[in-house]
Amino acid sequence: MDVHANGIRFHVVEANPTTDDAEQPLVILLHGFGSFWWSWRHQLRGLRGARVVAVDLRGYGGSDKPPRGYDGWTLAGDTAGLVRALGHETATLVGHADGGLVCWATSVLHPRVVRSIAVVSSPHPVALRASAMTRRDQGMALLPSMLRYQVPVWPERSLTRDDAAELEAVVRSRAGANWLASEDFSETIGHMRRAIQIPSAAHSALEYQRWAVRSQLRGEGRRFMRSMKRPISVPVLHVRGDADPYVLADPVRRTQRLVPHGRYVSVAGSGHFAHEENPKLVNEQLERFLAGVNGA
Repeated sequence: MDVHANGIRFHVVEANPTTDDAEQPLVILLHGFGSFWWSWRHQLRGLRGARVVAVDLRGYGGSDKPPRGYDGWTLAGDTAGLVRALGHETATLVGHADGGLVCWATSVLHPRVVRSIAVVSSPHPVALRASAMTRRDQGMALLPSMLRYQVPVWPERSLTRDDAAELEAVVRSRAGANWLASEDFSETIGHMRRAIQIPSAAHSALEYQRWAVRSQLRGEGRRFMRSMKRPISVPVLHVRGDADPYVLADPVRRTQRLVPHGRYVSVAGSGHFAHEENPKLVNEQLERFLAGVNGA
C-alpha cells in the first residue's frame, strides 16, 4: 500500500492486515543500503503480537525518489510522519545499517513517537564515526566505498552496469558464507539487483552515503552529530553477526558505553545481514525484546 508522510509517498508492505490494526503496537522495519522492503520478509512472516510493516525508504523501491532529503534530519521526519500516517502515536523502529541510522536519529529528534528501537549491524552514529576515525580496521572496512561514492554520476553507472553486478559484489563481500551458498540468497540478490535499477533508485541510495560523508564538513552535519549525543531513553536492542566484515565489534562496544541500558546480541556465523542470514534467531530476539517493551 502507499502511505503519504513528510510530503512524499512511501510504499509500505504490511503483514496480515486486520481491521483492528490501530489497537496493536506498531513495528516499522527499515532496510539498509541497496535494498528494499523485501529484506524484512522473514520478520514480516515471523513476528507476532504487533502490527508489522516494512517500508521502502525515501528513494528506494516503490517509494518516491525526490532529488533531495537524504539527510538524517529529513529521514527522521519521514519516519515520524509514517508513524502518524499509519494511525499510531508511537512505534518500535527496527532498522538495518542505513535503516538503523534512521532509528537512532528518529529516537533522538522525535522521541515522542518512538517506543523502542532495534538495530541490526548499525551502531550508534557517534560510536561508528569515532571508531572509523580512530581504528584502522574499521576505517578500512567502512570508508573506501563511502569515499568512492562521493563523485557524481559515475557511481550510479557503476552500481547499475551489467544488471547491477556491482551491488551483488558489495553484498557478497559483507555476507556470511552459509547464506551466500543458499537458495534464499540467490532469490534475494536477484530482487535487489532488479530494484536498484528502478529509475533514480541508485542515485537515491548513493545520496545516503554522500550525505554521511559530506555533512561532516558542513555546519548542519556537525549539528546533527551533536544532537546524536543526547541521551537515548528508549529501550534498545542491537544485533550484530560476529562475522560481519563491514561493521566490526569496536563500534558496538562504543555503543554499549553510550547506551548502557541496551541489550546487545551477537549472532554466531552471520555477516552483515543477520536478519536475513539467521532469521530464526533474530526473530526470537526481536519477539523477546518486543514482549518486554509492550508488556506481553
